[in-house]
Amino acid sequence: MSGTLYGVGVGPGDPELMTLKAARLISNADVIAYPAPESGESFARSIAVAHFTQGVEELPIEVPMLPDRFPHEIYEGAANNIARHLSAGRDVVVLCEGDPFFYGSFMYLYDLLEKEHSCIVVPGVSSLTACAAAAGHPLAGRNSILTVLPGPLEDAEIATQLRNCEAAAIIKVGRHMGRLSKLIEAEGLTSAATYVERATLEQERVAPLADIPENRAPYFSMILIDKGSRPGQASSS
Repeated sequence: MSGTLYGVGVGPGDPELMTLKAARLISNADVIAYPAPESGESFARSIAVAHFTQGVEELPIEVPMLPDRFPHEIYEGAANNIARHLSAGRDVVVLCEGDPFFYGSFMYLYDLLEKEHSCIVVPGVSSLTACAAAAGHPLAGRNSILTVLPGPLEDAEIATQLRNCEAAAIIKVGRHMGRLSKLIEAEGLTSAATYVERATLEQERVAPLADIPENRAPYFSMILIDKGSRPGQASSS
């Protein structure tokens, strides 16, 4: 009898933002898998480790941080390893930073395994909502449209989207920080932009984008842009 694969969102970093369901599944798990750097601690594991039980089997998935290449072989190898546990009747919980299906790497494991095994996705607090809360920045209201932009997009695409959006969140800022700041400035939106890094953690930082001189940012960073599209606001354009 096959086990069940659970993709469990553990939230943006603060362990108290994990859901009760996530905590229960983690504490009852036979096997727990999680993304891990080639060296150093797994961030997902650090969020959830208080709920690990003695004797649980851990499966670190070492994912190199490569900007220009997606490590297909890493996820294929991890999926094969997880499948062996599932086929033996063991449930496997995969820890996912933020939410599993919001730009989460779990979706690749899901695609590889869901046809042969039972898979359940447990949503978590995403970085998007965590950054909005940290900044005191409502994302959208009534019929306004929020646009989510990955930082690695081409300049022309980002510029077009910024020009046409009502409100935007730029994720995956990291090494693109300087380039993104210039694109936002060129669209006249610097005064409408808020920078957030490491939301919900002790090192959390929130500031107007105009006050951030750096050309690089941590992996866990985001830029929120509010063009005054919410009810009761005057437009910044």
